[in-house]
Amino acid sequence: MPELQGQCMCGAVTVTATPARDALGACHCDMCRRWTSSALVTFPAQPGYAALGPVKTFTSSDWAERAFCEECGSALWYRITLPGEMHGQTQIAAGLFDNAAGNTLKLELYIDKKPEGYAFAGERRQMTEAEVMAMYPPSEEGDSQ
Repeated sequence: MPELQGQCMCGAVTVTATPARDALGACHCDMCRRWTSSALVTFPAQPGYAALGPVKTFTSSDWAERAFCEECGSALWYRITLPGEMHGQTQIAAGLFDNAAGNTLKLELYIDKKPEGYAFAGERRQMTEAEVMAMYPPSEEGDSQ
């Protein structure tokens, strides 16, 4: 896949990334909806992506962090921080790139949390909150979020 160039809304952060797959995912979890006021639509990035500019990160759960432009607040990425096989996997916000990086929506997460007021067209894999949470076992301290 080709390397892509994108930027946040104000242009202060530029992002270079290569999609790991030609697929978009949408997340309807409470945090993503509050962060974006809708679903967070992303693509999985290959290692080696870069973001230049005023990037701020926020630890949003026991297993992940989110990044955004410190100037305009544009969502940049969601990254797994949990040790193990998924550590470091990063989902880059598709809206940073023209035509959402030219990819097709192939996965919706937290489909049971999606507001009734909108729906994406077409067929794709859909996972419920329980199915997603099963991928992230509780930490040893016993807290899962």
